[in-house]
Amino acid sequence: EVQLVESGGSLVQAGESLRLSCVLSGGTFVDYALAWFRQAPGMQREGISTIAPVDGTTFHADSVKGRFTMSSDSAKNSVYLQMNNLEPEDTAIYTCAATPTSEVRHARTHRGAVVWHYWGQGTQVTVAS
Repeated sequence: EVQLVESGGSLVQAGESLRLSCVLSGGTFVDYALAWFRQAPGMQREGISTIAPVDGTTFHADSVKGRFTMSSDSAKNSVYLQMNNLEPEDTAIYTCAATPTSEVRHARTHRGAVVWHYWGQGTQVTVAS
């Protein structure tokens, strides 16, 4: 069974940087696409970044584009979220998710939403103004 463990959440000041990590175990890393989601208090969960380690393809939502960068290290079965110039609005629980790349291809073929099958527990990021 695939498991995801996040780390790196913290309390920081506005304008500072933070890097989140997520380690995947129980599966072949390059067989999965991974994503970062966040959920602020009282808000819906938002997907902010995705990556396919097999080819390094990434996607970043407009809300974080230019400030956040998702990357992967296949040797460490890990993905990272580098967050720069943090704002109080970035305060949220950040959660790592994974799904087989076959699921992503199916969603694209049928123009449907990707179903993320595996989720971590989340890590809290708090940005003080």
